[in-house]
Parts: sequence; structure tokens; C-alpha cells
Amino acid sequence: MPLPPERPVLFFDGVCNFCNTLVQLVLKHDKKQQFLFAPLQSPLGKEVLSKMPGSNKGGNESAVLYYKGQYYTKGNVALKIASLLGGWWKLTGIGYLLPLPLRNRVYDIVARNRYKWFGKRDSCMVPAADVKSRFLSE
Repeated sequence: MPLPPERPVLFFDGVCNFCNTLVQLVLKHDKKQQFLFAPLQSPLGKEVLSKMPGSNKGGNESAVLYYKGQYYTKGNVALKIASLLGGWWKLTGIGYLLPLPLRNRVYDIVARNRYKWFGKRDSCMVPAADVKSRFLSE
């Protein structure tokens, strides 16, 4: 399935409580309804991970944003999501002042401990009917 060229697609760990909270936050604040979503465990998510430059084959990815042909991972994913949400969320852009290796290190610590700290579901979330069209099924 080709990814939409002009819409951001957030790939997330569908069984991670923290990641699902991130999806709910984006859904709530995405006034333009521009974001699309897909679990990393889905066939499309697995395909994206396998083709992604510098993909973390160790399975430590908890969120990947694809937008306009570019992948945003680790220390850049949350900052790019916030910038696309606009409004007050753009203020988080100050995070770019932190060096990328530091942002990536924080990401890696949270990603590595996400199940222990926030819990894990038995299966991927099922989107509510009103947002189901924004979730890519493949």
C-alpha cells in the first residue's frame, strides 16, 4: 500500500499503553484531521519498518512518523508531530535546541521501558467508529 504523499502517517506500537495515549492525544488535538495512523504490528507497519532507512531491527521503535517522503524517528518524532499540530504545540520546537544524541537517548530509555512503566495491551487498539477512517488497515 503506498503511503499518502501529503498526509502525515503515525506508526505506533499498537500494544503499548503509552503509544496509544499518544495516538489519542494526536486525535484530540489534530484540528485539521490530517494525521493517519497504523500500528507497527500491522502488515503496513512491518513493511515500513523493513524499508525505513536506519531502521531499528531490534524492535525498539515505539513511534515512527512518515511525512512527505521522510521518516521521523526517535528524538525527532514527537517534535515533528507537535509542529504539525500547530498552535501552542509549536512551542515544543524548543526541544530542537537539545542535541539529537541526547533526544535519541531519552527516546531509547522510554522506548526500552515503555511496557514496564506504562503497561501493555493484549492486542492492538480498535479505533472508535468516528476515527476509524483515519486508521490504515493494511
